[in-house]
Amino acid sequence: PLCSNNNPYASFGATLARDEEQNLWSTPHDVTHTEADDDRVLYNMIVVRNQLDKDSEEWQKLNYDIYTLRQTRKEVRSRWKHILEDLGFQKEADSLLSVTKLSIISDSQNMGKARDILLKLSEETNIFPTSWELSERYLFVVDRLIALDTADEFFKMASIVYPKRPSGERVDDSQKAPQC
Repeated sequence: PLCSNNNPYASFGATLARDEEQNLWSTPHDVTHTEADDDRVLYNMIVVRNQLDKDSEEWQKLNYDIYTLRQTRKEVRSRWKHILEDLGFQKEADSLLSVTKLSIISDSQNMGKARDILLKLSEETNIFPTSWELSERYLFVVDRLIALDTADEFFKMASIVYPKRPSGERVDDSQKAPQC
């Protein structure tokens, strides 16, 4: 039975590979991506890469850029999750970070405050890499933090755990502020 053509699991690996190619964020089967500008950039890179010959230098460069972008996104999400868990949201961290096409801003009056906090996070902390363009995804997360009345605490914690450093200065684990 394992060698017959009736094996329902025969195409399982191919399906996973196909799903991974369509995945715009960092983990397989991640349906939490939005259709924001940064998603379209990554999607366009994937489309262009798939049209190139796998042995070409352009394919390799695009493949590396796609991998790098996904790893950067994964690292940023991990930083946010770390802070949320430190604030006591161990069980809720993943759902707070989950943003889908159906996500909405809880209160339109919070939009300005959410933008301000997100901008402040990018300017005064290293929670985002220096080359990072602010993602609409995190605007939804900050809105949720405002609704939970923890946005200011999140910013304070981000300032402690990921303080802004002059460009080029690296921080090793021994220099990081202790976790709260």
